[in-house]
Amino acid sequence: MIEHDAGKLAQLHWDKSPDGLLPAIVQHATSGAVLMLGYMNREALTATLERARAVFFSRSRGRLWEKGETSGHTLHVRSVQVDCDADTLLLSAIPAGPVCHTGSASCFGDAPQSDAERISFLASLQQVIDQRIAESPAGDCPPASYTARLYASGLRRMAQKVGEEGLEVALAAVGDSDAQLIAESADLLFHLLVLLRGRSLGLEPVIAELQRRHTARTQGR
Repeated sequence: MIEHDAGKLAQLHWDKSPDGLLPAIVQHATSGAVLMLGYMNREALTATLERARAVFFSRSRGRLWEKGETSGHTLHVRSVQVDCDADTLLLSAIPAGPVCHTGSASCFGDAPQSDAERISFLASLQQVIDQRIAESPAGDCPPASYTARLYASGLRRMAQKVGEEGLEVALAAVGDSDAQLIAESADLLFHLLVLLRGRSLGLEPVIAELQRRHTARTQGR
């Protein structure tokens, strides 16, 4: 099910373009990275909403085409938004493989375009942790991956590891190099994500709490 405002979609100005095409920007639903720019007519938008996969109008071929119809690298669309002038679309999507025909993750290159994209790797890591746990079948003794073994060891052990890693971060901060502090901090973040997963939680509520505190303190000034 694609999140969209049917009222706003109905008000799109298709007539602004002589060929009835509007630009459609595709953004990664997790990282926020800009993935590509395509063009849609009414039929392409309808097909996108029906399939929950990005369908564009190819100006060179003169027909509709679903992204990845030959490569399998489809774009699974989560939401469609309309800009303030009702003449541009913004698609939030999860790509199934490289987006660009060159093999790059984005048509604008592989390098992160913003600080937000770099930080968003934590969300990707959270997904990897979920995958490692899911891939370890019940009764697999011991589980294949370290992540799955730690998860299987129980909440108490996960909490203990977070405590150990937190201590190592503190010690590195006062007695080791920047590189060592960074490495220990990475260990702490990883183990914290596993612990949150052990409580059926993720980063999202933690981020929401930080935002709530920031808003409260800002409004309290």
